[in-house]
Amino acid sequence: MAKRYELSDEAWEVVADLFTAVHVRGRPRSSDRLMLDGVLWVLCSGAAWRDMPERFGSWATVYYRFRVWRNRGTFDQMLRRLHLRLNDKGLIDLHTWMIDSTAVRATRASSGARKKGGLTSLPITL
Repeated sequence: MAKRYELSDEAWEVVADLFTAVHVRGRPRSSDRLMLDGVLWVLCSGAAWRDMPERFGSWATVYYRFRVWRNRGTFDQMLRRLHLRLNDKGLIDLHTWMIDSTAVRATRASSGARKKGGLTSLPITL
């Protein structure tokens, strides 16, 4: 059974061919599945990369793979496959759409600027 935020065997079989297992020289390559589980753990938990559990290996290696896969479009391909699979099973309602957005307005003072009309210099008292 997969741990929290990790792919099950069935889910891994769906996307396994998107990842390359070929490594020609140097240090043995860490498992792509383990690296993907590490990426999912960070993205789902909201934790920083450096706070990732050691069972996934070095956080820097997981982050490097994440960047490579992101730049190569691997995650887009995974989402496309998931969308097609769910659509084939009739689990997607094409008439329902949801857009979520959050806008937070910051004041000038939040970036360190002084407030308008405030003192420009502190008075000198003796």
